[in-house]
Amino acid sequence: MDFRETQEHELLREAVAKIASRYGHDWYVAKAKADERPVELWDELARNGYMGVNLPEEYGGGGMGIYELALVLEEITAQGCPLFLMIVSPAICGTILAKFGSDELKDRWLPGLATGTTKMAFAITEPDAGSNTHRLATTATRDGDTYRLNGSKYYISGVDEAEALLLVARTGTDEETGHAQLSLFVVPTETPGLSWQVIEVEVTAPDRQYTVFFDDAVIPAGNLIGEEHHGFRSVFAGLNPERIMVAALSNGISRYALDKAVAYANDRRVWDVPIGAHQGVAHPLAKGKVEAELARLMTQKAAWLYDNGLEAGEAANMAKYAAAEASLACLDQAIQVHGGNGLAREYGLADLWFTARLMRTAPVSREMVLNFVAQQSLGLPKSY
Repeated sequence: MDFRETQEHELLREAVAKIASRYGHDWYVAKAKADERPVELWDELARNGYMGVNLPEEYGGGGMGIYELALVLEEITAQGCPLFLMIVSPAICGTILAKFGSDELKDRWLPGLATGTTKMAFAITEPDAGSNTHRLATTATRDGDTYRLNGSKYYISGVDEAEALLLVARTGTDEETGHAQLSLFVVPTETPGLSWQVIEVEVTAPDRQYTVFFDDAVIPAGNLIGEEHHGFRSVFAGLNPERIMVAALSNGISRYALDKAVAYANDRRVWDVPIGAHQGVAHPLAKGKVEAELARLMTQKAAWLYDNGLEAGEAANMAKYAAAEASLACLDQAIQVHGGNGLAREYGLADLWFTARLMRTAPVSREMVLNFVAQQSLGLPKSY
């Protein structure tokens, strides 16, 4: 058991941080306020091979794992630039395609995902289903050599930037349980009958959220990922990486907030000494550091388990929970340390609050994580 990162990991962190620092939080916020996408940062990271470090080398990826991709996202976020689409495109969509896609689908989509020149959004959430995937209502109906798609998806990140969606749809109903039989499809965003509408949210981020509509949209049958009706297992192969990546983003926010707070507490003087000398300031920051490091440790464990083919569901859910809670605590304390300046735009803290708060709810709420731990880890009766 060795908790030291390799020299390769250290160099990867340094290289990614160096690129992201040239853009920084002010640039990120300016992009968000101008309703522009963070294309320049994404493209520079992609040109240097960092957007597909987890994808197979044979398709142009780095041949590494979720551990390394999470490392990249943490470093970007620690520079004040959380890129939501990294959670979706290479982590969820890339992972599912690499594991379950046909040779034709892999050849068509993985090279672009691996090099970051192609982006893919993930469409699973529906307004009436919530966390209950068995109630998904968007349908894919076989029609000869095609599927016809009908329904809608909710809170779909970055569809306006993506060349395709990875869609989770109902292709049947289990006669014994009444649960949806799910299948996965690649749906190019240029498909006729596919449209989307922005959801206005109070989150300062250049990545936008959308309701996506399928109105008799037709795709080739070959766009099916894996077997029809058996997509449930494939979906969950992408959800553990999703939780690990969300934890990495939250860990980056914790680091960003603590760095800001410590710099201010060392510089700001009110009663002859830096305010960081006072335990009322120092102890909450120290507590935040402890909680942040515990969350990072669980994130590393979850990523290691996943990359080594071991059961990672418990660790991934715990990492997501711990990191979201820690990032909110660290950010809130950083704002408090700054006093009134914590709400001033020039200090770059308050505009991250909604992003940090979102991670407590998405992609799975902390209550559902606690349900998982209660039932799967502790063996308590199921509540739903």
